[in-house]
Amino acid sequence: MDSKDTSPPPEPETNVASGILVDQYSRQVASNLSHEWLQQSEEPFVCSTCGQAFTSLSDLCTHESVHTDEKPFICETCGKAFTERSHLQRHSRIHTGEKPFVCETCGRACTHQIYLDIHKRVHTGERPFVCETCGKAFTQQGSLRQHSRVHTGEKPFACETCGKAFNRQTHLNIHKRVHTGEKPFICETCGKAFAQPTDLKKHDRVHTGGKPFVCETCGKSFTQQSSLCQHFRLHSLEKLFICETCGKVFTRQNELDRHSRVHTGEKPFICATCGKSFTQQSGLLRHGMVHTGEKPFACETCGKAFTKQTDLNKHGRVHTGEKPFVCGTCGVAFAQLGNLRQHDRLHTGEKPFICETCGKTFTQQTHLNIHKSVHTGQKPFVCETCGKAFARQGNLSGHVRVHTGEKPFKCETCGKAFTHQSNLHIHKRVHTCEKLFACATCGKTFTHRNSLNRHGRVHTSEKPFICETCGKAFAHQSNLNIHKRVHASESEKPFVCETCGKAFIRQSNLNGHKMIHTGKKPFICETCGKAFSYQSSLHRHEMVHTGE
Repeated sequence: MDSKDTSPPPEPETNVASGILVDQYSRQVASNLSHEWLQQSEEPFVCSTCGQAFTSLSDLCTHESVHTDEKPFICETCGKAFTERSHLQRHSRIHTGEKPFVCETCGRACTHQIYLDIHKRVHTGERPFVCETCGKAFTQQGSLRQHSRVHTGEKPFACETCGKAFNRQTHLNIHKRVHTGEKPFICETCGKAFAQPTDLKKHDRVHTGGKPFVCETCGKSFTQQSSLCQHFRLHSLEKLFICETCGKVFTRQNELDRHSRVHTGEKPFICATCGKSFTQQSGLLRHGMVHTGEKPFACETCGKAFTKQTDLNKHGRVHTGEKPFVCGTCGVAFAQLGNLRQHDRLHTGEKPFICETCGKTFTQQTHLNIHKSVHTGQKPFVCETCGKAFARQGNLSGHVRVHTGEKPFKCETCGKAFTHQSNLHIHKRVHTCEKLFACATCGKTFTHRNSLNRHGRVHTSEKPFICETCGKAFAHQSNLNIHKRVHASESEKPFVCETCGKAFIRQSNLNGHKMIHTGKKPFICETCGKAFSYQSSLHRHEMVHTGE
């Protein structure tokens, strides 16, 4: 008897140009195969590349395209290619919107049967894919695969630019935006763009005021989950860290350590270049950029660069006009949180910054710093035009505009310009009819708290400014200054006018006096344009406009 041929049939011929399998030959071979040969193996068709076996020749032919990278089935809409016709058909539903597989429970439609099967587990509660390490169950095999990397530490998705690796493809895609600068998620309210949807969601709460994270113990709400978690420790049995000096409570030891330096004055982080010391490492790192000139955070709109990301974020509001911080009392909005806090003190009257020398209190630290020069007498910044001296460079810069006539701060409503930002803020109240400060005695309203304070002395007869020579008291500092000239002797007046011989205590006073002879009036009222020879005369005149 002839030996039986049990070898597998030859590989089918492929028409590469058309991308279509020529299967006439395979059908002929299949028809000639003896029934006896088919009985010898349930999967007689074996892949010569990887050894995988199949029950039909057509399955083998389809499988071989995995090794050849052949994808003969092409989508006419987007050009994407597939190894199997069924895959192309399923893909086409993305373009047609067809969802033929419908959930009988809730009516949700899916493009594929497998997606419907997965969805049904929402209703049945079935979670067939269980983690062997921790027992956590999942509805999908892919979710289990991703979860397993938590235990194995596997991070198969690496960034081609910097090499950083991730355990999910989506995390890698988000990371890539660090290099590309792509920010596809845009706020519909102010136009600000973000790299991640979670960042946009957090930002939206600035406009909506939403605080979705609520403490179940005390009801306090927060805009972010992390803030709620930190707050919750105050109620929990977790160990709290208390400052022995002031009693302030912290939830972390490192926070207490940083806080303690406020009391000890310790500054352990020292700049190797200039020797300046800092209480925190982050402060030293930011300071280092002063010496290197490094400003890594650049504005995409105008190109201005900053040493800190927070400074860039604040600057960005100059372009967007965003003012997310709103006063709960009067509704005035601010671009910076610090400005809102300062503004709140106008309503509360709080003055947390205290002068250690005389006890005078201030609403802002900068105001206290300026005040301290009253005690030290130090005024190193001198005006080259009139000789007036100032304790701070910023004050001198503002003063110089009196002489140059520069008015960089312009009202958007009427176009009127001002030499100082503060004067512009005061002027804006003309348009809003805003007078925030009312006298409790007579009801008269003022645009400034200090104007209200000065007015209050009309009712109280308070005269806090006392002459050290004769004890005479005055309601205003300017009146006391004028009075002091009575006591000054000729020997204390070394600055003499060459025109009339009048002597003065200070060079600045002499310079002001000279304007009587020259007729020069450099101090101009920004409201009505009237000019004055003296700054004090201008201040007294301005009360006509402020209603003081």
